[in-house]
Amino acid sequence: MLAAYRACLNEPHVKYLFASNLLGRMPNGMAPLGIALFLRSHEVGFGRVGAITALFGLSTAVGGPMLGRAVDRWGQLWVLCVSAIASSLGFLLLVGRGEQGFGTAAAAVVVAGVFSPPLEPCLRTIWPAVLRDPGAISTAYALDASLQEVVFVTGPLLVVLIGSIAGSGPALVVTAVAMLLGSAAYVIPRPVRVWRAGPRQSDWAGALRSHVLRRLLVVLAGLGIGLGALNIVTVAYQEHIGRPGFSGVLLGANAVGALVGGLYYGARQWRTTGLRQLQYLLAGMTLSYLTLVAVPQPVLAVVLVFCAGLFLSPALACSFAVIGESALAGTATEAFAWMVTAVLAGNALGAAVTGSVEQHLGLHASFLVPGLAGAVAVTVTAAFLRTARQPAPPAVRAGGTKS
Repeated sequence: MLAAYRACLNEPHVKYLFASNLLGRMPNGMAPLGIALFLRSHEVGFGRVGAITALFGLSTAVGGPMLGRAVDRWGQLWVLCVSAIASSLGFLLLVGRGEQGFGTAAAAVVVAGVFSPPLEPCLRTIWPAVLRDPGAISTAYALDASLQEVVFVTGPLLVVLIGSIAGSGPALVVTAVAMLLGSAAYVIPRPVRVWRAGPRQSDWAGALRSHVLRRLLVVLAGLGIGLGALNIVTVAYQEHIGRPGFSGVLLGANAVGALVGGLYYGARQWRTTGLRQLQYLLAGMTLSYLTLVAVPQPVLAVVLVFCAGLFLSPALACSFAVIGESALAGTATEAFAWMVTAVLAGNALGAAVTGSVEQHLGLHASFLVPGLAGAVAVTVTAAFLRTARQPAPPAVRAGGTKS
């Protein structure tokens, strides 16, 4: 089982690229909580705290495809360096002047979000230029999907730890420094510096000209809705059973499940097509979500969210592969950035809808939201399978050039 990972990680630059890229992506896990704690430390009301934190997420979702298109046109080196500097300045502006008013704080988080360096899509587009064995690309995708759980588990913990020692302001400064150091380290290897996307057709729609990508984004939005809903229903569930902090246990179990599932998925070779795999994985996740509607006892709830997590990272890795195979020439980075945007948008929508459902209809109904979102994603994927053909291999369609 470990042979596939050893073969992948023993390729030149792979370990370094993973480590530096994940360091640069730590703000994905640190920034939302860091922003909220900083604003609350300056007695900003919860309404404005929520609005500003949501604005950061929206800005990140909007900026990702634009920066991805810039990478496809001009390469990874300069786009990552410039965007990392601009985003870090946004965080520093928030720390230095953010408590002076809503407008200043909003402008700071917009800058920090819009210019958040597209490290995720950049890492996924570099693999065809680094990995000699095309089969190792799917292993790298699975490892990436699993390791990003580390970002969302350790990021908030780091914010709390730094905040308890030095304050919420320094926690945001560390967030900016991690972004700068990770981005700077990632662009050092030659494959990153010389990477260029293939020739592209000039068109305003860019990567969205691919009908495969457009349909897949609907599926990924459904997956994101489930994730956003889970963040809310776990809090509602802990209040229902009267166990403060139990939402963290549930979300942690989900993250551990995602880590385990992703590692297992990446260690095996699968004979079915990527879309067919995605349908099965989404169906398993949906079934786990729907079982929660019964509001089970805590131990069983932990097991069910763990099971849902088992399918999460494989579903993401499978989506990476489908996007890598279907991205139109010269648009791979933008295509991967659209994936991040779809999941983020779905996450925000899922949280908003679930909060309203919980308030007006109760816990049982709120547990339906992630299950229904998953069911829609499965249905779209099934319809997709009836009409779509699997595109060419990733090394032909999605990879950039080595020089």
